[in-house]
Amino acid sequence: MSVRTLQIDNPLVVPDSLGYFRFGELDEWKVLTNDAGEWHALKTEDFHSLLQGKISDEHPEYISLQRKGFIRSDLDLEALADKVRRKKQWMGQGPHLAVVITTLRCNQSCKYCHASRTDMDRVDTDMSLETAKKVVDHAMHSPSPYLNFEFQGGEPTVNMDIIKFIVDYSREKNKYEKKILDHSLVTNMTYMNDENAKWVMDNGILICTSLDGPEQVHNFNRTWQKNSNAYENVLKWIKHFNQCYVDMGRDPELWHVDALMTTTKKSIENWKEIIDLYVELGIRNIHLRPLNPFGFASKTWRAIGYTQQEYLEFYETCLDYILELNQQGVQICEGTASIFLKKMLTPYDPNFVDIRSPVGSGTGQMAYNYDGSIYPSDEGRMVSAMGDEIFRLGTVDDLTMTEAMQHPTVRSLAIASCLDALPQCSDCWNAPYCGVRPLHNYMHTGDLFGQRPNTFKCVEHMGISKILIKRLVEDTDGSVESVFRRWVVDRPRDTNT
Repeated sequence: MSVRTLQIDNPLVVPDSLGYFRFGELDEWKVLTNDAGEWHALKTEDFHSLLQGKISDEHPEYISLQRKGFIRSDLDLEALADKVRRKKQWMGQGPHLAVVITTLRCNQSCKYCHASRTDMDRVDTDMSLETAKKVVDHAMHSPSPYLNFEFQGGEPTVNMDIIKFIVDYSREKNKYEKKILDHSLVTNMTYMNDENAKWVMDNGILICTSLDGPEQVHNFNRTWQKNSNAYENVLKWIKHFNQCYVDMGRDPELWHVDALMTTTKKSIENWKEIIDLYVELGIRNIHLRPLNPFGFASKTWRAIGYTQQEYLEFYETCLDYILELNQQGVQICEGTASIFLKKMLTPYDPNFVDIRSPVGSGTGQMAYNYDGSIYPSDEGRMVSAMGDEIFRLGTVDDLTMTEAMQHPTVRSLAIASCLDALPQCSDCWNAPYCGVRPLHNYMHTGDLFGQRPNTFKCVEHMGISKILIKRLVEDTDGSVESVFRRWVVDRPRDTNT
């Protein structure tokens, strides 16, 4: 609820002395937030005193409330406006993420896969050289000063020649475009070989893989060919690449394979073993991710699915264990928490395209299918693979970058995810940290807007914010905040490190 929508009948109240803020309840606390990303937790009695104008400059909460903009007395409005500007500095920069589907062919059959994978003999779903060139030309027209080509599939390394071409061609083109240019490979590692591994390292390609946990969990979730062990193969290449970084003299805290963990019912049963494995492998970031709750047959969901509450209980248990490890000197952070904490504890927004307002679909990212079709995000491509072309913007042959960014579909996604204009979001205290996923809403209910409190993402984001703020509020000795602040420090990767 926003303080401006609160009905105040008490004559002692002096609302003109208050800055604009939203508020909500967290146990015995009232949590206040504003558009600058500032937050403050007050006991209920102090909150009522704030509304009644009874918190003077002698009150222990006054200085902090005034500094954060919740009290207008002596407020530096320009400084507050500057905070808001920094939080939204990504607005208007254009897509910085170009998701490139090099092929739909894949050698795995993961239980939770939503991608439109095809069998390994379907070479007709490989991106051609001609299309790859047009994709690079299109993506490089983004006004964003930073651009990351992210190779996905299928299994993208099945079409390795196209990856190599895009890297070489985009770097040649960038001699004139002068962007900050990255290339990242999202691979299951099961199609990797020595030749390709050497090329990846020699060319500074960022690597991300899937590691769902110990052998019994990973192989259950990510089925591979008969008589083969996907888990052993992934571990082999994670260790190989991480050792290569060490041999190159690079800082292992910055240069290492990133891994994503998708949560299934089996993951919840093995939560501690999953985290311990990441620690054992020296992976500095474990990014806990829930299943997308759609697209599954009921039989499959019964085998791998869970309720929203079960996921949040799993998440909280994992987070507390990760905090405990950090306080013992282990350097590992939880990826989703770090996104929210950057919004809560720093002047900046990490511009994570799926958790921002408006969402980054078409404005922070573009997805290019193997045939040159353009989508505002990879989820849009998945909807298309299910037979619904509603999110297909056009192709690299008939649509410029400007036309893609200004497409009516992109505009609709922005409207459906602008929290300031959405009922129940506009006055929600979690608005500065949250983000709506219209494509998820559409896939789940057929409606871009959805009923936010009933969507999985709303429940997830609110739950995570409550967990994080509660840990900070109850942090009497500062040990939790110390860990959290380490998680939000950005250290740029330097090839000379």
